[in-house]
Amino acid sequence: MDHIKREDALALLKKYNQDPFHIQHAYTVEAVMKQFANELGYGDDAEYWGIVGLLHDIDFEQYPDEHCVKAPELLREARVGDDVIHAVVSHGHGHTTKSGITVDAEPTHEMEKVLYAVDELTGLIWAAALMRPSKSCKDMELKSLKKKYKSKGFAAGCSRDVIEEGARKLGWELDALLERTLKAMAACEDLINEETKAE
Repeated sequence: MDHIKREDALALLKKYNQDPFHIQHAYTVEAVMKQFANELGYGDDAEYWGIVGLLHDIDFEQYPDEHCVKAPELLREARVGDDVIHAVVSHGHGHTTKSGITVDAEPTHEMEKVLYAVDELTGLIWAAALMRPSKSCKDMELKSLKKKYKSKGFAAGCSRDVIEEGARKLGWELDALLERTLKAMAACEDLINEETKAE
């Protein structure tokens, strides 16, 4: 399959996103998606999984009230393929915008299910890492993450319902999703930090 190149995807992301937090989140989800592609036997498509992760929130900064609804227009303008567009939109499955539009694109491919499951979770893990003396998730244990996860007031913007639905879509236990995502983030933390500093 002929997909948008990574440098073009990055330029497209930065066309619509300038906030360092959003850029870092995009880098994080990209790296975690690539980790999962390799782990789950899709190594040949790891770059593709990463690009979907990089572009998944393309419309969030400028069009927060149209998240996952505005994205297809922005991506089609850049001639991004329909498969990438579907994957990007599907991570918002079931979300209803302020204008009353509900995202009905459903995650069907394993890659789309992984994106759906890890998007909110990477934000929660990053928030938990920042609370640690090391500011890192490399020395974080699953029990520590679970404690933060169960605290409703912690990283309240990261939907536990979406994370748990993501685990169900993948057919994984919640603990397995938490542990695998934590390990993936720890494995690519240095790379994410390097890319973020280079901004």
